[in-house]
Amino acid sequence: MQKIKNLAYLLALSLLLNSCGEYQKVLNKGSVEEKYKMAVKMYETKKFSKALRLFEKITPAYRGKPQMERIQFMVAQANFNVKNYTTAGYYFDRFTKNYPSSSKNEEAAFLSAYSYKLASPVSSKDPTDTRKALEAFQMFINNYPDSDKVEEANENYKELRYKLQKKYFDIAKVYYTTADYDMRNYKAAIQAFDNLLSDYLGSEFKEEALYYRLKAAHDFVLKSTERRRPERIKDAIEAYDKLVRNYPESQFLEDANEMLATLQKEEVRVAALMAKVKEIEKGKVLNNN
Repeated sequence: MQKIKNLAYLLALSLLLNSCGEYQKVLNKGSVEEKYKMAVKMYETKKFSKALRLFEKITPAYRGKPQMERIQFMVAQANFNVKNYTTAGYYFDRFTKNYPSSSKNEEAAFLSAYSYKLASPVSSKDPTDTRKALEAFQMFINNYPDSDKVEEANENYKELRYKLQKKYFDIAKVYYTTADYDMRNYKAAIQAFDNLLSDYLGSEFKEEALYYRLKAAHDFVLKSTERRRPERIKDAIEAYDKLVRNYPESQFLEDANEMLATLQKEEVRVAALMAKVKEIEKGKVLNNN
């Protein structure tokens, strides 16, 4: 029994070595046609990395030829299978543009978007692939409204949209929480929250963004010089009105009302101060005359 096992092992090892030797021979010295056949063989036996090395060598020779459609799809799929998702997304997208009439066009369009989604990092990282995935899923939904993949595409789109919103909300919040150390960050926070609210209407973060927009504006008033306060008080009160108008029963209402009361007191105080300054200036003018 042990002898049979040993023979089987040796046979398998021999086949493997022969296969590896054949692959290396074709890779280094084979003709274009031999490399193409070997690439397809490696692809079909799920040896995708080896297939990609061969496809890379033969692609220039097959440009403009009928085989190129198949090659380009296999290159995209092989990259997907070895988890080169950004590269796969790029090649699937190229396939849809180069072969718009292909029977695999719909599949490639979905896989392009899905590849970019899988490449999309956590919300704190560079959002380039997230944006590409969003655009690709939106294009797929528009181009294939009757596809059985539309529901999945919509779910992926929502997930990615949430991720991107969270990134921009977190950035705006960081500006706010660091403004004690750098007053310029109050302005940056206000602008960042405004951008989020205008770019993502109906955002899942809308209520919280409106609240922190108010907080940033309120705190900015209290850190401002007397000369700057009137315009900033007006902006902060408008932020309060926007929060309450959109969320009359907001979970932040109690805190928002306290901020409004502070702003209104400041508004009265600053108005009285400005009136007094004007009186003093007027008196100086009269005295000079």
